[in-house]
Amino acid sequence: MAYANPLIEQLLDRYSDVLGIDELKYRNHVYRVFLNCLLLDCDPEHEEKYAVAAVFHDIGIWTDNTIDYLPPSIDQARLFLLEKGMESWIEEITLMIVWHHKVTAYIGPFLETVDNFRKADWIDVSLGLLRFGLDRDHIEDIREGLPNRGFHWFLTKRVLKNWVRHPLRPLPMFRR
Repeated sequence: MAYANPLIEQLLDRYSDVLGIDELKYRNHVYRVFLNCLLLDCDPEHEEKYAVAAVFHDIGIWTDNTIDYLPPSIDQARLFLLEKGMESWIEEITLMIVWHHKVTAYIGPFLETVDNFRKADWIDVSLGLLRFGLDRDHIEDIREGLPNRGFHWFLTKRVLKNWVRHPLRPLPMFRR
């Protein structure tokens, strides 16, 4: 699957050096989440928001070298939105990032985009086992076109390291 979104490409380009050898695995994750969002939500008004959230939602892993990456990911998104004069999106994108690992349905402001983004990431994190009503073939097409490249193994290793260091808080990014 050859797919490119200009905004995603522009943003990932900014972080190329920071991502280093992980660039392709993160790029594919970003696109899988983004495309899952588009399967869940056909509103073209939301597409650019999903692109921004997809790029920034895990970027703090690399910018701050931490598995407790939500605050630095939000900081990076906020800086970009301020730079582009998109202040009106800050709250929504922040909520999309904060709640993307929530294990139950999100209820709150910007319900549609925040919960769809949460579902889209869970679809990818679960390797397509969670589908939230989406057709398995569509998810598989995305996964085949944008291979994992070791992204989940990379995350697993990071989580295990964090667990050793912080056994009482091994998954700081998860929310109930």
